[in-house]
Amino acid sequence: MSLSDPDLLLQRAQRVSPDLAERLVAWQHQDGRHHLPWQRVREPYRVWLSEIMLQQTQVTTVLGYFARFLDRFPDVQALAAAPLDDVLTLWAGLGYYSRARNLHRCAQDVVNLHGGHFPTSCEALQSLPGIGPSTAAAIASFCFDERVSIMDGNVKRVLSRVLGWGEDLSVRAHEKALMAAAQVVLPLRAEVMPSYTQGLMDLGATVCTPRKPSCLMCPWSDLCVARQVGDPERYPVKSRKLKRSERENWWLWLVWREQVWLQQMPDKGVWAGLWTLPLLDGDEAVSALLGSALNDRVERQPRMKHVLTHLDWLLHARRVVLDDAEVAYLEPALRAQAPAGRWVPLADLANWGLPAPLRRLLVG
Repeated sequence: MSLSDPDLLLQRAQRVSPDLAERLVAWQHQDGRHHLPWQRVREPYRVWLSEIMLQQTQVTTVLGYFARFLDRFPDVQALAAAPLDDVLTLWAGLGYYSRARNLHRCAQDVVNLHGGHFPTSCEALQSLPGIGPSTAAAIASFCFDERVSIMDGNVKRVLSRVLGWGEDLSVRAHEKALMAAAQVVLPLRAEVMPSYTQGLMDLGATVCTPRKPSCLMCPWSDLCVARQVGDPERYPVKSRKLKRSERENWWLWLVWREQVWLQQMPDKGVWAGLWTLPLLDGDEAVSALLGSALNDRVERQPRMKHVLTHLDWLLHARRVVLDDAEVAYLEPALRAQAPAGRWVPLADLANWGLPAPLRRLLVG
């Protein structure tokens, strides 16, 4: 029953449309999610902010961050005017920090290039930093009733199952075929696009889940090819696996007069733009920087393992409490390594953009 021909996929999509859309809209009104703070709004700023935060992040985690962002940056003008460090500080713990940097750049472009108003079409929205096709489609469909389908991971799973698309979605041509089918099954009436789009999100998040989908609760259960085959979990097919790697570093945790030495990470890479303790390559590097006089006072902290999507990062913290003379001795070497490094009061650390594991170590 699985399809491998894009033309047959489109034919199947045409047969079940518009029944799919009508059922989904009715299901969303009755059984979908209605409690999320970014729902039932047609304000592009809030929809955009929620969509960026929800990339690779669970709803339960996003809720608190979304509220804090709106409290600090109530509109796109406030976000655009804020220093990047303030944005990174509020983002700390959400991960994928390029999202925060693109968020800031996008807000500035909306203000400087578009007069503070988001473009109203999916195509134009994709010209902004950090806004890809699916995020653009979400904004355009929720806020401007454009008939365009979102295509995030949940939606690809739902549509590949109901339509029986069994081709490998890691192949761009196969993904494009599913995207074309997604456009075919859109509702005919543009005014129901917000409910349809929200319904796709809700169905993927609560019913058509990756493991053990609740097929009996699905409004498409009698139309779903994956259910008819009896193996919905085999969809979607995606063979390309993310290669994981491992990294190991040593944090030099220097304390002086209730302050800690921090330096900023480069603009690219993991934790880009965040503030951290000096990251060294081993105990030998720690010893070389401290010198023999301080090595005997090093306090070895328990090893931490920071798990990222593509990386297991092993972190060893080495803590030393310094007096004034020792700071005078060490600071030239510290500044040679990181000219913009600085001593930050422990009481102020909550206001700095720290990586999540470092925040747990220093702030608790």
